[in-house]
Amino acid sequence: MNHLPTKEDIISAHERIKTYIHNTPVLTSETLNKLTGTDLFFKCENFQKVGAFKFRGASNAVLSLPKKALEKGVATHSSGNHAAALSLAAQMNNIPAYIVMPENAPEIKKQAVAGYGAQITFCEPTQEAREETLGKIVEETGATFIPPYDSYKIIEGQATAAKELIESHGHFDLIMAPVGGGGLLSGTLLAANYFSDETLVIGGEPQNADDAYRSWIDGVIYPSIKPDTIADGLRTSLCSRTFYVISKFVSEIITVEENEIIEAMRLVWERMKLIIEPSSAVPLAALIKRKEKFAGKKVGIIVSGGNVDLAKLPW
Repeated sequence: MNHLPTKEDIISAHERIKTYIHNTPVLTSETLNKLTGTDLFFKCENFQKVGAFKFRGASNAVLSLPKKALEKGVATHSSGNHAAALSLAAQMNNIPAYIVMPENAPEIKKQAVAGYGAQITFCEPTQEAREETLGKIVEETGATFIPPYDSYKIIEGQATAAKELIESHGHFDLIMAPVGGGGLLSGTLLAANYFSDETLVIGGEPQNADDAYRSWIDGVIYPSIKPDTIADGLRTSLCSRTFYVISKFVSEIITVEENEIIEAMRLVWERMKLIIEPSSAVPLAALIKRKEKFAGKKVGIIVSGGNVDLAKLPW
């Protein structure tokens, strides 16, 4: 399992998906540079298709399938961005997508997944119900299960965001990404290792969902139990693949409080006029928390997504 994706694997993934994805813009802000004392570059995956980095990994996973498997379609269980990403990747390749969603998934996300033409099956909002329902569908349809992050094909796709950032803006002292299940952070770590090997990579995580931080410190995977954070994209647990990459390469994981996440999110909305979701604000919140440590550094931040329920803003 721990045959890590190589530099060539990530280059191949990028070639495979680049006509499908957006090469998202990198934005800067003099105000935030002054505030943090750093030179900040935001890789804006909130402008990616489906509004999140997840489309990179989903596209790579779908396009890597053999033709025979492709014909039978793809399946997953997800209440969020992965469901939308996989549904759109399937639609763009004219194959069926079977998505299991918990009944209590946000209405806006149900609509998005349906809008991309996926066949949705609703289930009880428990992990057990999700997996059981998905198992039945895979058995009936022969579709391939594409997990949200526990797959090196997914991780290779997510790595392309940091690869683009390094290619467009050169060497960074530091790149920061949020961590939930660890797909984006793992991909960012591999991209930095292969394309800018002196660049440090730091993960940002909510204090109220700090299972990745504790797992990294203690060297064992802790599940995410009842995470109570506004950063809904970061409530998931690491898997063995992401844990392995993070343990091997990450410089640090910094945890932040809920009010720090909200302040960072608001700062980006007000100063940069960018709609970012709470999960995307976590790395900036971590940077602000430790700004003395990073003063004078050139810092890249992977903005993970911009899917926000505008009726439920935290301010």
